[in-house]
Amino acid sequence: MLYIFAGFKKALFLIFHLNAEILEIIRLSLLVSMVATGMAIAIGLPLGSIIALKRFRWRKLVIALINTTMGLPPVVVGLMVSLFLFRNGPLGFLGWLYTAKGMILAQVIIATPIITGLCLASVQSVDPKLYQQVIALGANRWQALLIVFKEIKLSLLAAIVAGFGSIISEVGAVMMVGGNIKGQTRVLTTATVLETNMGNFDVAIALGLILFLLSFMVNAALTLIQQKKYD
Repeated sequence: MLYIFAGFKKALFLIFHLNAEILEIIRLSLLVSMVATGMAIAIGLPLGSIIALKRFRWRKLVIALINTTMGLPPVVVGLMVSLFLFRNGPLGFLGWLYTAKGMILAQVIIATPIITGLCLASVQSVDPKLYQQVIALGANRWQALLIVFKEIKLSLLAAIVAGFGSIISEVGAVMMVGGNIKGQTRVLTTATVLETNMGNFDVAIALGLILFLLSFMVNAALTLIQQKKYD
């Protein structure tokens, strides 16, 4: 047990004396996860609301597919994205394998179904007459949708929190697609795995604590916004 306490002690030292390598890992982790979350929001919110409000053939099947992909294993996403990004793959011409762009693509695929599914459920919880009434009063479809979003903004923020949380701590997909290359694609999760495998438990603990603190700060900010109306 002593090595655990020693690890935490050295971890705190490393946190308060961050070197350039750890700072770069933190920067890349935040960049990849935040860009991926932003893209997932841009795709998931409109897609979820359209599916919730429109009536079309195979709608129930589409909803079932979205609900299924909400629990899609990250390693499966990493495998499929890697296959597509290989030099001989359909997207090999992009040259995104073992790059931050490829990691962002994998994380977007992970987070989008979660945000889409939660948005869909939230929109469906609103009285359908509200949307039709707003349209009848002269608003266009996007204006009506914004009014619906205002009614469920707390649920939408919860969807965003869930989407971000699903990727900031994800390791399988980003390691498979990014390759965990030092100075290029190494993020907090993959660096933690690497240091643990090398027996550098103090560094691994430090990286784990930093990951927890970053995740807490981002989620705390979103939660404060979400719960502001109850203060």
